[in-house]
Amino acid sequence: MMRTLLRPLLRGLARLLFRVDVRLHQSDFARPRLLVVANHESFLDGLLIGLFLPIDPVFVVHTGIANNFWFRILLSQVDYLAVDPTSPMAMKKVIRLIESGRPVVIFPEGRITLTGSLMKVYDGPAFVAAKTGATVLPVRLDGASRSYFSRLSGKYPKEFFPTIRLTVLPERHFPMPEGATARLRRRKSGEAMRRLMQEMIFASRPEQTIYTALCDAAEIFGKRRRLLEDVKQIEYSYNDLLKMALVLGRQVERLSRPGERVGLLLPNLVPTLGLIFGLSARRRVPAMLNYTAGVDAMQAACDGAEVRIVVTSRAFVEQAKLGDKLAALQGVTVQYLEDIRERIGLADKLWLIAYAIHFPRAMELHASPEDAAVVLFTSGSEGKPKGVVLPHRAILANIAQIRAVIDFSVDDKVLNALPIFHSFGLTAGALLPVLTGASLFLYPSPLHYRIIPELAYDRSCTVLFGTSTFLANYAKFAHPYDFYRLRYVVAGAEKLSEAVRSQWFEKFGIRIFEGYGATETAPVLSVNTPMAYKTGTVGNLLPGIEHRLLPVPGIEHGGILHVRGPNVMAGYLKADQPGVLQPPASELGAGWYETGDVVQIDDEGFVKIVGRVKRFAKIAGEMVSLEVAEKLAAASSPEKMHAVSSQPDAAKGEALVLFTTDGELTREQLAATARELGVPELAVPRKIRCVEALPLLGTGKIDYVTLKRLAEAV
Repeated sequence: MMRTLLRPLLRGLARLLFRVDVRLHQSDFARPRLLVVANHESFLDGLLIGLFLPIDPVFVVHTGIANNFWFRILLSQVDYLAVDPTSPMAMKKVIRLIESGRPVVIFPEGRITLTGSLMKVYDGPAFVAAKTGATVLPVRLDGASRSYFSRLSGKYPKEFFPTIRLTVLPERHFPMPEGATARLRRRKSGEAMRRLMQEMIFASRPEQTIYTALCDAAEIFGKRRRLLEDVKQIEYSYNDLLKMALVLGRQVERLSRPGERVGLLLPNLVPTLGLIFGLSARRRVPAMLNYTAGVDAMQAACDGAEVRIVVTSRAFVEQAKLGDKLAALQGVTVQYLEDIRERIGLADKLWLIAYAIHFPRAMELHASPEDAAVVLFTSGSEGKPKGVVLPHRAILANIAQIRAVIDFSVDDKVLNALPIFHSFGLTAGALLPVLTGASLFLYPSPLHYRIIPELAYDRSCTVLFGTSTFLANYAKFAHPYDFYRLRYVVAGAEKLSEAVRSQWFEKFGIRIFEGYGATETAPVLSVNTPMAYKTGTVGNLLPGIEHRLLPVPGIEHGGILHVRGPNVMAGYLKADQPGVLQPPASELGAGWYETGDVVQIDDEGFVKIVGRVKRFAKIAGEMVSLEVAEKLAAASSPEKMHAVSSQPDAAKGEALVLFTTDGELTREQLAATARELGVPELAVPRKIRCVEALPLLGTGKIDYVTLKRLAEAV
């Protein structure tokens, strides 16, 4: 009786204090067997679900949580069962509860999050769902972690009464998985529940623009939080970043039109990020030009995206020796940041201090999440660069996908030396930490192999992004203690060498998490994580990504990967059709993107890259992977760098050419290694050419266009 009287009062109080927003999808709460699963953010979670869902459930809670004095007070308003999630007998009690027809609420993580992200997901709840055939109803709680009822570290800013949102997602069912033993079936059920929880975290993300996301982050983590630093060794706060965005956006706005693409030729510095957010706020689209590319590639990029204004810096142009490139560009006007700063007058400063910085949201011109947020350009590793238009929806979806599987938090500090004209460097290396409250150190060049390890040590960085090539060189010059604070080293953009993986583990005791993606997918498609890791793969596909494998004639295992999802680009801008957006489409229809990569996906969902379709040679009627030939060279000479291309051959169609930095490597050695590894003789390169260094693109990828040209000239 007391509960009946108290619930309406508590519900009204919660609505008043926490502005509780409940979002219900079409869900049937009257199912005879109902299991509600939710993420666990705070001691308030059980009470909130009990007050705002139209059911009278039994709550299954961890015995450690149930023993907390304050939590027991909150649980007094609901029925609950305290269990040890590791005990099989405890799950039998839950099974009996569900079979009796009583709705059950369970937190698969068991404990309240300590990171703000998903914690370990126990197998028991999923096995219960499979065993009983219950309807599973996912509920996402968001906001309670910012209250004083959470268990987040002291670095997280807390609020007395944060806004809390409950999102009830579409129901799911967990059929009993196949497996030889009960333990295997239980483990597979647990993996399915983990994926569901990650999909739930991702699916409940807000629809917004990157500037709105910045304003949200500033409010959540505090405008005064200092989180940004670059080579100038000045710490910048969210407030400083907003000031840069507002004042620089206002200046460039006067030089451009709404929707216009403005070229940015700038290094990894905090003002560059400020300009990106500022252009976004004023509905201008930053087109990130690759300053390491040749004049022809830069001209093609400007032509395809119809860039007429390029913003750069005199100091940067002089230091990077870009004067000749800029002078050779046709049809563009160069605006220097030094001149833009001089044009900031007293009226602009008064506008910023008296009004704009206090109401930053009011400064954003209305924009849709489907509008273009940024234009990036493909590396040109296989031809002329194409402009990739990424809408706000794609970038923010990819950040939400990454956050659903990896626990980046305010306790982390990211060291990003990858250029932000590259999708990996922009989304993962720059926007992800800024929008999630993690600290960020921006460094302008990934090629300073001695300096970057020292920076990681000096700045106590915990996250490092890189390519296999860059990571190999960092390991070569680093002291064994330089990376003592690193907990995540994520490799992407090119295949991770086994030698690099072993070197990092042996020298630093660090496991590299290899990922995979493309500029067209903003960029991450899959990544290994602490919860789901398998050596030799690039991890599971991220939540929210549909995929199909289409067979390739001549390739027995795997198929070409086609993907569709919210992180896929809006389309291409090409130099041969300037300004014309070409939406993604493949054999499967509109909205699908063909990656061009041949992959295999095992029964656990792990993706293994077989190779690019364009990186196969047809020799004597057989499809031979150039990457297999590169692996032969790496196995024969692990300390050196190798790359394989092909050339026409009158007798067999094509022949392989190996480029290597090892002047003593012979074809006989390669053939012997091939016999040891069971690799066909066709994969042994016919010709070997020694080079001082392999040609690289600015992103760290091997320049296969140049190698192809060299191979055909051999």
